[in-house]
Amino acid sequence: MIEAVQLAKTFKDFQAVKDVTFRANQGEVFGLLGPNGAGKTTTLRMLSTVVTPTAGTATVDGADIRQQPNEVRRKLGILVESAGLYANLTTREHLRYIGNLHQLDGTDLEQQIDHLIDILGMGDFADRRAKGFSRGMVRKVVLGMALVHNPSNVILDEPTQGLDVVSTRAVREIIRRFQAEGRCVILSTHHMDEVERLCDRVAIVHRGEILESGTPDELVEKYKADSLESAFVQIVGREALLAEAEREAADKRKKHQTE
Repeated sequence: MIEAVQLAKTFKDFQAVKDVTFRANQGEVFGLLGPNGAGKTTTLRMLSTVVTPTAGTATVDGADIRQQPNEVRRKLGILVESAGLYANLTTREHLRYIGNLHQLDGTDLEQQIDHLIDILGMGDFADRRAKGFSRGMVRKVVLGMALVHNPSNVILDEPTQGLDVVSTRAVREIIRRFQAEGRCVILSTHHMDEVERLCDRVAIVHRGEILESGTPDELVEKYKADSLESAFVQIVGREALLAEAEREAADKRKKHQTE
């Protein structure tokens, strides 16, 4: 389980994340949705202990991201959108390297590597060097690296971005497998059809705040929309209109004060 409590992050004068609170349960795919610049990536970086919160905290299976970062990393697997590979290492060597970083070795690690190569469909390139890998192949290897220590919680940031149809379907099946295995999955994606297919619950983030949360069906019904995408546009668009109204009101007050 991953739980964020009043999580916030400020960079100099910019508040990227404001008072974010949510809980993602075991056996659940929890979608974290929002437009570019909404604060999703900063939130995920705080959850993964890469960025220290300005305020609030979060726990991963009870381990606090501030007080127990090493324990959090043991319990968490992370796939980031920009992840890459070492050109001269093979798929198997990448998995072994990350396993060693998690203090795994020997027969148990090799069995886990074989298992990941099997379930991720990497048998054809398990012993090939990464130079020249397609984007789909890279994503599979990076996903394997996130899972080599068999974490009970997984964060996936744009896992199907740029993949072809076959690779996209394979990744979605893997996410369903995680759910069936009882793992907690946080999924960040711009593909609303993917969210509707995979997510049990979602939180919509805009300007660093959670505007709405619930199941996709609940949000569609609440906003009388024909799809989650339409509901999303209404929610984010409403916030933009409110922000514009607030700016106009502030301008009027400022103008009145100077007259």
